[in-house]
Order: sequence, then C-alpha cells, then structure tokens
Amino acid sequence: MKSKSLKPLAATFALSGVWDTIAGLLYIFVIGTGRPIENPPTHPFYAVFLGSFFLCFAFLQFLSSFNIRRYALNVGCLIIGRLFYIFQLYANMLFVPDFPATFWFTGIIDSLFTMLYIVFAFRGGLKMRELFLPEKIKNS
Repeated sequence: MKSKSLKPLAATFALSGVWDTIAGLLYIFVIGTGRPIENPPTHPFYAVFLGSFFLCFAFLQFLSSFNIRRYALNVGCLIIGRLFYIFQLYANMLFVPDFPATFWFTGIIDSLFTMLYIVFAFRGGLKMRELFLPEKIKNS
C-alpha cells in the first residue's frame, strides 16, 4: 500500500511559518503605540511580547515541516489557534464599536492557511486523532 504524501501539508506549514515570522517582526519593530502602526493602540511591551510568540510559532512550524507526520499534533494546535484568532478578530470587528479594521486581511490569510492545513492533512492520510491527540509511544 502506497503512503499518501504529506509534502503539500509540510510546504503549507513552512509557508505559514514565513507568515508568522513576518508578523513577529512587524510586532517587534513596527506595531505599537509610538510606532508606524498604532491602530489598535498597543503598548510596545505587549507588541514585543506578541512578536516573540509569533517567532516561536514560526520556529515550530519550520522544524515541524521537516517531519510533518511525527509533529502532526503541532498542525492540530495551529488549527485551533488560528480558528480562535479568526473568530476573535472578526467578532471584535463586527460587534465592538470603533474596533479598528487594521488587520482584516490577516483573518483571510489565516483562514486560508487553516483550510489548507485541514485539506492537506486529510488528503495526506492523517486522521483527526493524529492532529489533536499525541500517540502514546510503547516501550520496547
């Protein structure tokens, strides 16, 4: 039986790592009160704090993409995290008065990555369990 390819998932995961690296660098150097992008107002400490998390996520995505089957749980975690971000972003944009629409496009990009993760994971033969529950390693 031929194993299905996870190369498209690995490539997508690595590309989303590039996207998170860009976001991390923007938060560290460009986004925040007193910086070129001030809307929504964000204290520079929190912007750097967020940026550091984006860089950590990117690092995990880059490394996971080299052995995507083994680190499929990381894909599941990013699916949950990106869905939460997308929901939170658009809920705030729709229901919070005067919430800035500065980052509307990030919701579209993150939605695209999330859909691609799901499609490529299932086409590659991964099951829901592999994405969201780590496999227990049996002692030999």
